[in-house]
Amino acid sequence: MDIQKLFAQKLIKDTAVCDFIKDQQNLILAMGVAMPPRLIKAVERALESGQLNTINLYYMHGSEVLSQTLLKPALADKVCPRPLFMSSHDRAALKSLPQSSLMEFVPATFHQVGRLLTEQVEPHCFMVTVSPMDKHGYFSLGTNADYGASVIRKAHKIIVEVNENMPRTFGECSVHISEIDGIIENDTPLIEIPPRLPSPTDAKIAALIAEYINDGDTLQMGVGGIPSAVLGLLKNHKNLGLHSELFCPAMVDLIRSGVINGKHKQWMQHKHIFTLALGDKEMYEFMDDNPSIVGYPASWVNNPVIIQKNNNMVSVNAAIEVDLSGQINAEQIAGQPFSGTGGQLDFVRGAYASKGGRSFIALNSTVKHGAISRIVPRLQGGAVTDTRMDTQYVVTEYGCVNLKGLSLPQRAQALINIAHPDFRESLAQEARELGFIAS
Repeated sequence: MDIQKLFAQKLIKDTAVCDFIKDQQNLILAMGVAMPPRLIKAVERALESGQLNTINLYYMHGSEVLSQTLLKPALADKVCPRPLFMSSHDRAALKSLPQSSLMEFVPATFHQVGRLLTEQVEPHCFMVTVSPMDKHGYFSLGTNADYGASVIRKAHKIIVEVNENMPRTFGECSVHISEIDGIIENDTPLIEIPPRLPSPTDAKIAALIAEYINDGDTLQMGVGGIPSAVLGLLKNHKNLGLHSELFCPAMVDLIRSGVINGKHKQWMQHKHIFTLALGDKEMYEFMDDNPSIVGYPASWVNNPVIIQKNNNMVSVNAAIEVDLSGQINAEQIAGQPFSGTGGQLDFVRGAYASKGGRSFIALNSTVKHGAISRIVPRLQGGAVTDTRMDTQYVVTEYGCVNLKGLSLPQRAQALINIAHPDFRESLAQEARELGFIAS
């Protein structure tokens, strides 16, 4: 059949969206930029009108539209949200929900999410924003291969929101119209997260990390001001590679200038690997039809076995707190989910397993204008993102320490040495009370 006729046949009205998902079934939404706003609003209306009564909602990194629709208090008795990674919009929505309502957070390291959402969770319906169809009948997942590239192959029903602003990317991002059950169109601007200027403290930490990055290294940079600041310091480096969970605006200039070219990668040479992209319009336009930028599912990109295939892999990620044994919490504050497990541990392990590889956990030494130390005797958040056995370099504005091979007393002392000076004496006292340091 002619693909244009097939496209026309699969175009649906918003009111028909509820025909693809039944009560008490699992609806999986694509994450971040690929979270489809028009489809989300159609589900909202179906719930409000009684066409649909209850759903289980699985997703990562919720959008503003999601927080204003399916996560609003009026639908708290009809939607059971089960995020695997929370955004600022999710946290705001959680605060607004009745106390009897909960977001049922699902812990999962990123490279396992695709499997969890297709094996442990029955994928009844998947909704995602895609690029326009090409002449061969293929859409592109664009900015978000992540778990979408896995779920879209196995979901019972698939509805796509076609948006001309979604870039067409290569790798494992292509989806044929024959695999799609329903189509709607919506050329709304994509979510943009403008680059954040690093604080003076971020800049100090970034400078310490940049000293450890050599020509020819392959990079993974996490979310936040510090990883972006590190990239900004690499303009005079040569022949860097990219195998990163996140593709961000700071990477664009380095690719354009030839600093990141993948020349010395052992795996996927000359290709810039990502699984999700989050940035601004200029970055999305740079990605569009760019054959050097290839997206693959997180089950592959974030798999430590794959990560280690490139020598000299460097991983840079942020944290909320680190305890004196080297345990890292990057996902909870005061016992409440702040973000999620994500892919940090995937790259901490993969980078260290790489020949010559290094992993860095970066954090400001304090928060609340210096009132609270982020180096603590015991984690306060209630979650361990990276175990003490996995942590390698920890960096604050006061220094960089390598915990590998250090005993517990040596670790405690090394971390106290890079804590804020106002807290070092109290940390030393608590370390003695915990038996980390001799009295």
